[in-house]
Amino acid sequence: MGSLLGVGVAIAGPPPSPATQPAGVPESILPPKQEVENFSVHAQGTVISQKHDVFPARFTGMFDVPPHEGWKTSVTGTLFLGARLPWKGGEVYFDPEVTGGEGFGNPGVTGIAAFPNGEIPRVSTPEPEPNVARGFIRQTFGFGGEREHIEADQNQLAGYRDVRRLTITFGKVASPDFFDNNAYSHDPRTQSENWALMDNGAWDYPADTRGYTFGLAAELNEPNWTLRYGVFAMPKEANGSTFDWNIPKALGHAVELEERWLVHDRGGAVRLLVYANTAHMGNYRQAIDHPPPSGIPDITLTRTYSVKYGFGISAEQQLTDDLGVFGRAGWDDGHTETFAFTEIDRTASLGLSLRGNRWHRPDDLVGVAGVISWLSKDHRDYLGAGGHGFVIGDGRLPHYAPEEVLEAYYVYKLVDHVFLTGDFQLVDHPAYNSDRGPIVIGAIRVHVEF
Repeated sequence: MGSLLGVGVAIAGPPPSPATQPAGVPESILPPKQEVENFSVHAQGTVISQKHDVFPARFTGMFDVPPHEGWKTSVTGTLFLGARLPWKGGEVYFDPEVTGGEGFGNPGVTGIAAFPNGEIPRVSTPEPEPNVARGFIRQTFGFGGEREHIEADQNQLAGYRDVRRLTITFGKVASPDFFDNNAYSHDPRTQSENWALMDNGAWDYPADTRGYTFGLAAELNEPNWTLRYGVFAMPKEANGSTFDWNIPKALGHAVELEERWLVHDRGGAVRLLVYANTAHMGNYRQAIDHPPPSGIPDITLTRTYSVKYGFGISAEQQLTDDLGVFGRAGWDDGHTETFAFTEIDRTASLGLSLRGNRWHRPDDLVGVAGVISWLSKDHRDYLGAGGHGFVIGDGRLPHYAPEEVLEAYYVYKLVDHVFLTGDFQLVDHPAYNSDRGPIVIGAIRVHVEF
């Protein structure tokens, strides 16, 4: 997933922050004003093609990945436009996007909770289709004192800003642009492709089918910490393409505290997330206790305005000049239906990221990571009784087991701005079913950015 912070493939340490940069630069020695951008144009294009083996399966349900399946490809292309507004601290951004393709499953993008292609939420039709990814205004209020340099990047104008500041963003965005960030795994275009590694799978973050929403985020930044709050629109139905404007009954809230530090001049950070979504959601236990005449529980028949809440933690630490480690953990209450992201109620992940300096390929990147996902008891019982969500549902679940994913990848810089990635994933107990899999997935990714 793209980020407002523009995380790139060559990152070895955390993204620049007041904790990892030199002390502030006095105004008297700042570079000439022409180094400050008033407008910017960036672009990216990403193609991910994936193929899985013919894997063992005692049975295949309606929402399962078929054991026999051809190559599946996603394509995204994005233009990032930015400009300063005619007042201090004001910026505006607009990101038109073209997406197309398909993922594993029949119907598509089903059968694996920790889905192997993190770009696939952007895709809604096999044929390329234009849309607006983001369009937002950002206002920064500086509090004076030390300043830091901002590099030119996607949705980021080069210039200088106060380290101590308040930033308000309003418009069409993706909520993970602000929350659950991680320097080593947050962008499936340049890092891990699995969407339970790019984000906290237990955070049912507010989004439409494409992964975007409308909302407001406020970030209070100090030299070693940042406090964030965001409020975002929720879809009208699970994985829906339209939003529920019955506010405040339908809103997604998130609060996050980020703490940053240096250990022997190497940066680290931890982010603590709390979220609460209110939406017209169903309840797993009620669906089990009050099934329709068919006897198969249907979560959509129990929908009422209710609350889903959860917690998350994201941590990272630079170990050497080239090597970094990261991890995430998440939990949600597991009573109300998965509504926007994926069917994971508890999650834990751990990984390493290594730059290619030792073999004289400083822009290459090697990553390896694993994630384990679980369901709540109510969610598990619902699937076992024959129910399904919008991602998984075998029609039965006789032998439940945690879903486990191992991913390894190598990003190879072909030429300036062009990167080729070879990716391998092993998915055990897909859709929490020990009667299916493991699935071996190979992938080729081509990414272009400037």
